[in-house]
Amino acid sequence: MAPDAHTDKIFDVELSHLRDKLLEMGGKVEASIAGSVRALIERDSSLAEKVRTQDREINRLEVEIDDMCRRILALRQPAASDLRFITTALKIVVDLERMGDLSVNIADRALQLNQSPPVKPFHDLVTLADLSEAQLKKALDSFVEGDVEKAEEVIQGDDLLDALYQKLFNELLTYMMEDSRVIRRATNVMFAAKQLERFGDHAINLAEMVVYMVRGTDVRHPHSRDVQQG
Repeated sequence: MAPDAHTDKIFDVELSHLRDKLLEMGGKVEASIAGSVRALIERDSSLAEKVRTQDREINRLEVEIDDMCRRILALRQPAASDLRFITTALKIVVDLERMGDLSVNIADRALQLNQSPPVKPFHDLVTLADLSEAQLKKALDSFVEGDVEKAEEVIQGDDLLDALYQKLFNELLTYMMEDSRVIRRATNVMFAAKQLERFGDHAINLAEMVVYMVRGTDVRHPHSRDVQQG
């Protein structure tokens, strides 16, 4: 085997390993957000504590993936699509780590809520969580498959998530206005809902980076670019 072919094979293995690590981190973030919402809905303090503990693993993977990317950039000096893949991976891990932090924030609120009588069920909170998780999963799938159409579906799906969050926000606001005794507890639920809305925003970031990775086109902040071009 020629030296160049051998080097290319090693490079392919390194890229595959990097992709696997990103999927592992994404899977842990998916489990984290699902666990934090379950802890909130089911008033499960032990599950909330588990989410907080497992966040250390997400943080560890962020550092490991970051090191892998920088090592590949230094040693392989990749070009074109491979370079975009690695730089995209460097950005994706930042969003995934922040999504893990949002899950911990929800787990913290679950622990606070569990010290007080329960508030009434808010079914839209579960729907919002399911939609946020689905957005993350689709964004990760689009990254692994290099599927721009799937990434664009994630971007378009953000309107539904935002509308659902606003509906839940208004419902919670009305609930607090009707009964001042629930203000503190309802505020915690509102905070958790906001974390889910932000979680969806990070999924959008991932999807936009996939579009860049595949097409080399930056689709972030389109209105800002319109102003610059004008």
